[in-house]
Amino acid sequence: MQTNFSLAQLADPHVAESEKILRKCVHCGFCTATCPTYVTLGNELDSPRGRIYLIKDMLENGRPADKEIVTHIDRCLSCLACMTTCPSGVNYMHLVDHARAHIQETYKRPLLDRLTRAMLAFVLPYPQRFRAALKLAKLGKPFIGLLEKVPALKPLGAMLKLAPASIPAASPMGSPGVHAGQGAKKGRVAILTGCAQSVLDPAINDTTISLLTRLGVEVVVPPGEGCCGALVHHMGREEAALASARRNVDAWTRAIEQGGLDAIIITASGCGTTIKDYGFMLRLDPAYADKAARVSALAKDITEYLAAFDLPEPVRKPGTIVAYHSACSMQHGQKITRQPKELLARAGFVVREPREGHLCCGSAGTYNILQSEISARLRDRKVKNIEATGAEIVATGNIGCITQIASAARMPVVHTIKLLDWAYGGPKPDGVLDGSLVAAEQGIGVYSAASLSAVP
Repeated sequence: MQTNFSLAQLADPHVAESEKILRKCVHCGFCTATCPTYVTLGNELDSPRGRIYLIKDMLENGRPADKEIVTHIDRCLSCLACMTTCPSGVNYMHLVDHARAHIQETYKRPLLDRLTRAMLAFVLPYPQRFRAALKLAKLGKPFIGLLEKVPALKPLGAMLKLAPASIPAASPMGSPGVHAGQGAKKGRVAILTGCAQSVLDPAINDTTISLLTRLGVEVVVPPGEGCCGALVHHMGREEAALASARRNVDAWTRAIEQGGLDAIIITASGCGTTIKDYGFMLRLDPAYADKAARVSALAKDITEYLAAFDLPEPVRKPGTIVAYHSACSMQHGQKITRQPKELLARAGFVVREPREGHLCCGSAGTYNILQSEISARLRDRKVKNIEATGAEIVATGNIGCITQIASAARMPVVHTIKLLDWAYGGPKPDGVLDGSLVAAEQGIGVYSAASLSAVP
């Protein structure tokens, strides 16, 4: 794509980076076929190619964002399916992140929209605030129908709908400390406790720590770390995102200096995509650039780490039929596709892949709150494809996807690590039937231990 930026504009490193990305786009349109919003809405401006044109026009002309570009950028899920499809290597993620920061700086949203976004940024990244908000949500649930009738208040209605009926107790395992591995020491890792997941399902990290320590891995929960910054990053609140990144880089750097780390384990793939990008996000900060790059290099999704680990034979091979939902941040953001399915299959599960697995479930951080109607359409499409597999349970590696899919699915939705922990001697996850049978290897996209070598 030809660009026309002035030398003065290119002196801004953010503009210069976006210009490089824009020049890689060749207008081929391959991205439109895999973009969830284009597939759903059929509007060229709701495709990556259309948004790229809008961003180019805005940045080249050095003008503030207007209502049209905000509408179409807000509809982007940042699922990054376009990056998987793109034959030219266009880094749409960094381009749309720059556009969102520009929108945040130059566009004044309607009052209720500003208040909603400010509330989300104030509450979600902070576990204690989020826990308190969920308790208060019970008082608001009777008003969901009323809120949904007012367009500007729909996000509040969506928020209340997603709020769980009960909240698990905070886990002591999430407090700073060191969990020693059993037997001979086979590694030392840190684990991200994070924000929303630690409130909605603290058992995910508890299970991860339990499994790793049984395998002989020492797990460190370092003091000072918290939200990865993804939630505010995708709302264009760049300074808040960078502050979160710096805080975590400091916490993990101390852990590295105090005993070394083989990896920084992430159990929410949305967080993993952002943490693996810390090196880019902080590249212009001389005090953090090198440290951030080091942290990004150590960041591993739990399935990515276990896939490279010398695992023993499972204690049990359940034979349960599992539909594996690959979160967008996992398959498109981190390019982790085979490892979770292979781990599940080797642990004795029969893994089925839903059709249209590349399409987003509609969660996407705060998307299912801020764009609830599009999100619901994507969720229903995803659930229909999942239920068509005939699986008994859904496995995925992202808390946002778990919450989103579980809001409409008729089967349990659990984190992949809980199924793996069960196979390797841990407790049976909630929702798994005692009498589950090994399914015949039939249908489309079935993974089992016997068929791994035949899977591309």
